[in-house]
Amino acid sequence: MSRRTGLLIGVGVAALTGALAIYLYLKAVPYQEVIEHGPSPEAQANPYLAAEHFLRKHGINVEHANSLDVLPTLEPHQRSLLLLGERSNMTPRDVDQLMNWTRAGGRLLFVAEALWDDSTGSSGDLLLDRVRLRQLLSKDLKEPDPELIKDPYPKLTKLYLEDEEAPAYLGFDTDFHLEDPLNLVQAWANSAQATHLMQLNHGLGTITVLTDAELWKSDQIDQYDNAWLLWYLSADTDVTLLFNTDHDNLLTLLLRYFPQALVALLALVALWFWRSAVRHGPLQQPAPKARRQLQEHLQASAAFHLRHNGQQQLLQTLQQDVLRRARQLHPGFEQLVVADQWQVLARLTRQPTRTISQALSPRPKQRLSSAEFCRQVTLLQTLRNAL
Repeated sequence: MSRRTGLLIGVGVAALTGALAIYLYLKAVPYQEVIEHGPSPEAQANPYLAAEHFLRKHGINVEHANSLDVLPTLEPHQRSLLLLGERSNMTPRDVDQLMNWTRAGGRLLFVAEALWDDSTGSSGDLLLDRVRLRQLLSKDLKEPDPELIKDPYPKLTKLYLEDEEAPAYLGFDTDFHLEDPLNLVQAWANSAQATHLMQLNHGLGTITVLTDAELWKSDQIDQYDNAWLLWYLSADTDVTLLFNTDHDNLLTLLLRYFPQALVALLALVALWFWRSAVRHGPLQQPAPKARRQLQEHLQASAAFHLRHNGQQQLLQTLQQDVLRRARQLHPGFEQLVVADQWQVLARLTRQPTRTISQALSPRPKQRLSSAEFCRQVTLLQTLRNAL
């Protein structure tokens, strides 16, 4: 190839490359794409993270606690304690401490977590029973007259405030209802059929009870007036948010994150016990095969069958063997009734009918004594040998 030809090929390739680049530049359309990576690990570990940020943004100090151990360190004055976690492990002493803390001026808010049981006169929720409120299922309530209640938003909870023409709309779960049988409550919020928030005074403090706190989790707090309600109940106080009171123990964490290591550790421990176990007495050497007799093999075989099949199976095998021999010696034996079969066997074996009855009658399922079992086997072997 000459130099001129190579130069022409290079110019052609460069021209094509340039033309392709210009074409792609003219046709390419820039765009933006948002890739969702999901909640951050912090948000996954704290379902009320958005609620905490919201309160801080509005000038309210927020602390996060995992147990009631922090209660002695909390000054009741201008302090709100929000119990949003599971409380099944709460003791009567814990309840007394919370009530005394509230009486001294604290604001206590908690979620009712059990239904009222008329048969026991309690709900099992110690804190809810202490404030003498009850939680019921909304479906168990009497249906209101549709002509008397015309609510455009029956699934939303309305909170009415003084000097406000319109209520605040809240996203409570309408499946549950709070009841105040003693008329102790000073404020409440209702949906079309049920009550989902109640507030009452206790000494210098206040107690607020909710049917659920899902409306303040990160995926719902921005809906309706949910965030406003959290601010309204916490205004002019410092907030301690208490949830996730049940912690995974060390074994649970190890099973979750290191299952293979636990299996290996258990195997090593088992091997160590097996290796270091103390043997009681010397090992018994197996008997030499040369000295084993036919009788020994028969005894071992019988013991094996007795251990694995049981007494009943062995006795039934002997009985079937006796009947099989009788059928061979007396044609039509199997068509006879039982009494006639026993008469035929008595004639063939020269044994009394009573002996044959004892040998061939069905045995109870309970285990026989060694003496009774040997006697049965002897009777059956006698009959079989006589046929």
